[in-house]
Amino acid sequence: MALEVTQILLNAQSIDAATRNHAEESLKQIQEQNLPAFLLSLSAELANNNKPIESRKLAGLILKNALDAKELHRKNDLAQRWLSLDLATKTQIKTSLLQTFSSPVSDARSTAAQVIAKVAGIELPHNQWPELIGSLLSNIHQVETHVKQATLETLGYVCEEVDPQVVDQEQVNRILTAVVQGMNATETSSDVRLAATRALYNALGFAQANFTNDMERDYIMRVVCEATQSSDVKIRQAAFECLVAISSTYYEKLAPYMQDIFNITSKAVREDEEPVALQAIEFWSSICDEEIDILDDYRSEYTGDSDVPCFYFIKQALPALVPMLLETLLKQEEDQDQDEGAWNIAMAGGTCLGLVARTVGDEIVPLVMPFIEENISKPDWRGREAATYAFGSILDGPSPGKLAPIVNVALNFMLAALSRDPNNHVKDTTAWTLGRIFEFLHGAAVETSVITQENCQQILTVLLQSMKDVPNVAEKACGALYFLAQGYEDEGSVSPLTPFFQDIFQMLLFVTHREDATESNLRTSAYEALNEVVRCSNDETAPIVMQLIPVIMLELHQTVEAQKLTSDERDKQNDLQGLLCGCLQVIIQKMGSIEGSKYAFMQYADQIMDLLLKVFASRNATVHEEAMLAIGALAYTAGPNFAKYMPQFYQYLEMGLQNFEEYQICAITVGVVGDLCRALEDKILPYCDGIMTQLLKNLSSNQLHRSVKPPIFSCFGDIALAIGENFEKYLLYAMPMLQSAAELSAHAVSQDDEMLEYTNQLRNGILEAYSGILQGFKSSPKTQALVPYAAHVLQFIDTMYGGREMDDAVMKSALGVLGDLADTLGSHVGPLISQSSSSKDLIEECMVYDDPLIRESAEWAKLAINRAVSG
Repeated sequence: MALEVTQILLNAQSIDAATRNHAEESLKQIQEQNLPAFLLSLSAELANNNKPIESRKLAGLILKNALDAKELHRKNDLAQRWLSLDLATKTQIKTSLLQTFSSPVSDARSTAAQVIAKVAGIELPHNQWPELIGSLLSNIHQVETHVKQATLETLGYVCEEVDPQVVDQEQVNRILTAVVQGMNATETSSDVRLAATRALYNALGFAQANFTNDMERDYIMRVVCEATQSSDVKIRQAAFECLVAISSTYYEKLAPYMQDIFNITSKAVREDEEPVALQAIEFWSSICDEEIDILDDYRSEYTGDSDVPCFYFIKQALPALVPMLLETLLKQEEDQDQDEGAWNIAMAGGTCLGLVARTVGDEIVPLVMPFIEENISKPDWRGREAATYAFGSILDGPSPGKLAPIVNVALNFMLAALSRDPNNHVKDTTAWTLGRIFEFLHGAAVETSVITQENCQQILTVLLQSMKDVPNVAEKACGALYFLAQGYEDEGSVSPLTPFFQDIFQMLLFVTHREDATESNLRTSAYEALNEVVRCSNDETAPIVMQLIPVIMLELHQTVEAQKLTSDERDKQNDLQGLLCGCLQVIIQKMGSIEGSKYAFMQYADQIMDLLLKVFASRNATVHEEAMLAIGALAYTAGPNFAKYMPQFYQYLEMGLQNFEEYQICAITVGVVGDLCRALEDKILPYCDGIMTQLLKNLSSNQLHRSVKPPIFSCFGDIALAIGENFEKYLLYAMPMLQSAAELSAHAVSQDDEMLEYTNQLRNGILEAYSGILQGFKSSPKTQALVPYAAHVLQFIDTMYGGREMDDAVMKSALGVLGDLADTLGSHVGPLISQSSSSKDLIEECMVYDDPLIRESAEWAKLAINRAVSG
């Protein structure tokens, strides 16, 4: 049944486009016409040692892609397709894959390992292929090294693909035994040892029971620590990666090992090759992350994870850990600022130092200051840059009271360095550090800001001058200005930036036009700073912002008109269009919110709308998102007057709602529907049939990303609020959707924080829909139409309250819905609400809640219910 596919696979990799396309088409045809034969042929190709390695590798890759995909709906479809194949075909394919382990070609073995794991990921949860792990483990005792290596690699991939619940504890124990034995220093093959160490990394999630057993845990930890001393750099790196994973998965079990781990990590940081040293630093960053989370939970009311005690490992290690990290800062690379993706020991050390500062707060300051003082004036640029980096790294964590006196002294020094230091690295890091000072020690939340009327002019002069510097320094200067402006966003009319608005805008626009503006993310940073300065404008500076509008519009117009571009030019143009639309959005929001400038701004509305509609001709997702957001802002500002744009705009709105592929566009468009409802109110009515039809389609689709569904439910509420009793004709379709989603979300078991967060978003969306619908029908003669749904709404709230997994937003929305039910339906639901014990308990509980908004919602709900019951 297997077909001869070697030549087609080789042709599919040909440098000749016509040959390649023809081969790809042939493969696609075979797959569609006879899937079982196609998959059999690929597995046979992969297993056959007489075939060329190129065809074998591609066969394995196609086979893997036939079993798995990134998108969830596609992944599920492929799994179902595999499960529905006949048993003989599947068995033959699996036999071929296992046979590939004996191949002398490592690429073939590695590809087979990945494919087996994909099959295991599909079959093991359905209790199929129960013999797999047993047959893999029997290979471990093979004399042939490459079979052993491939088997361990496969076990690692299987652990990565399969949920730990699917494998019973006895098999887990056998897997871990095989893996840990393979890691042992007595293993002579470094390939086997490396495969075993990487497999342990993936198997750690399975080892919960083993880590609670002291003897087993000691053994695993000893083998991992020994592997960090291997003579093979890849094994050392993989072993440290295991330590990093253990630090986050089994933090509470680490105390007995910390002294040894400190010794091996500090030796690696100081002496080992960079890939190993980076992982050794990552271990301490990971411990910081764990302790920051635990300490955050201690401080907050919601003690979700506080059953994990904090062992204060970082605090205990401080006197030795901080000097080790400070040493790394002196290991900079000559060209590190130029490479956007650069990551080296100095950067990792600074990042870790920042996390240490967040973990221990004030205690880090006296340990770092001597290093800064010693190096800040060194003739060697490395010393000056390291001192500045150390200073910038510790600004988030210690209290403003501890840092402010030091920063006040350092500020003039920093400004002088940014103006005059001969070294670009030092200037780059100085500008970044100034940004950190403005971010953490300036603004409404800080009692005494380090920025005063007096020093503001000097700061701005230096920052604007630095925007003419090389791109990486100019980019950091823009970033610093961004945080400086952000600190004045809530200040109203007293911002010390006011006298400098004109100069700031001129310089930022100059930066956006620099020849080298695409380097180091400079143009993007300049627009972000521009947007932030616009956000902190006030009545006095509004006329200057108004002058920006024709400038930005002209630039956007030029991008729309540009003809015959190369693909590189088109990419740059798309980036620019996105930035210009984003800038327009911020200007629209700001000018619309300043009463004195709103009328003058609206003179530009027709031209802006015309331009934004033209932008939709670009086939770029980011540009569409930004244009859509700008239109949402314009609708909000224009209010009912936006109705005149709807006939032209509606087709693009519909396109956005139908865009399942680029689901962020779909989500943003759903948000814009909400903006339109608030702006147009009942003038949205002529478009509601089309919008509701599309939204209901979206909810029924299993192809749309799940994150778009909660906003769609909220959108039902927005539409109902806008059109009131006219929503009646949609109840028949919308309410069953809401009910089934409510049932699913009320009973959802949240395996992890991400799922819990999504479930709460979904619940909130559903509650906002109910709330909008109830409020929309209030005082209407058609309120009776809602009575049949009341019991279900109450049952939803009962079930959620019983499950105790509501976050504050859901709790507040649930109180709102209870109040709206009583307020809109009155005596029709009074008895129903009286029978719901959890409603009463929820309200009583929230009446004494810390959050004043929740207390307020509870009081209002109680009042409305009392009226309904007594009515």
